[in-house]
Amino acid sequence: MSKKTSKLVLEKLRGAASAVVSEIQKGKNPSIDIPLRTLANVKWNEKRSIIEMGKATQERYFFNVAMAKKFMQTFLVAEECQKLLGSEKTASLRDLFYMAKRSIGGMQENTFEEQVESDEIIEDLEVGVNALREELHLKADKRGSLVGDLIFTDKGDTIDGRRMGSGGWAIPSIVEPEVVEFKRCDAKFVLLVEKAASWDRLNEDKFWQKHHCILLTGEGQPPRGVRRLLYRFVNELKLPLYVFVDNDPWGYYIYSVIKQGSINLAYESVRMAVPQARFLGLSSFDRERFGLGKEVIIKLNDQDISRAKQIMGYPWFQKKEWQREIQKMLKEGVKMELQALSSKGISFVSEEYLPRKIRDKDFLD
Repeated sequence: MSKKTSKLVLEKLRGAASAVVSEIQKGKNPSIDIPLRTLANVKWNEKRSIIEMGKATQERYFFNVAMAKKFMQTFLVAEECQKLLGSEKTASLRDLFYMAKRSIGGMQENTFEEQVESDEIIEDLEVGVNALREELHLKADKRGSLVGDLIFTDKGDTIDGRRMGSGGWAIPSIVEPEVVEFKRCDAKFVLLVEKAASWDRLNEDKFWQKHHCILLTGEGQPPRGVRRLLYRFVNELKLPLYVFVDNDPWGYYIYSVIKQGSINLAYESVRMAVPQARFLGLSSFDRERFGLGKEVIIKLNDQDISRAKQIMGYPWFQKKEWQREIQKMLKEGVKMELQALSSKGISFVSEEYLPRKIRDKDFLD
């Protein structure tokens, strides 16, 4: 992060601490105000086409048996983040867990027992001080790869996306402008691929070179680093974004998270969601369009059916085209993986399927 950003975040953390100290000095029960991260406090902003967090909050008091531990945990995490910011270093979520974990004097109990506790507090802190986790100098494990017509720097080191070999550039958790700076982009669009195996096929076939694009995978549901990078490609480089996922309810949901944001991270939608994203496939209608055989289909299980029906009810899936797409899946009771396209030939996906889809603008919005 830049020194300016770090300074602003530090001021927010210190401001929260000062407010608590002031309440103590006045003889009051110290408290902090935390926006609620619940489904009931999430709303769909149709005008902006993103999921947003509402304005409901919860007061977390120190002198409250049910709240005291979380109150303490919040300030322990804030203290460790302050140290990281001051030393200009970053830490993993696992590091932070151990940094804040200690025995409570006179008790057979620790400040944190499991990492899930500290992870939840980090999210509370994010919404409480309105700062990305990455701006608190916290990072998750790397997941995701990139190749393509892009030259950029990563902490000052020049990276040429056209010379990344078979593995690609490993996308880090923190991809903010102060870390990853775009230098030159000749790409015409960005293609996000759900499956790492499908990304490997497209990379080996040099799809990105033939079609002048940036090719990424998040290896399933994209982590925050990938989502922030996609957001930057669209908003800073003004590139179209296509999403290529499995033909199942989970693939639809991955697309939904990229486009509208997620319910769990609704408070970050404004900095992660990409309403301009378009669904390129795999579609429920592609079996007939591309002559895929019955042998590639997989029967929907009960969980798939339940998830598909749930997705159909989301406000952002109410467009006629999306209702038709999901209804066809449910009516036929089958799904397909991206690798099903390999039944038409190992390079069918790169030589025929995707070029035709992009040329014909055969996507869902």
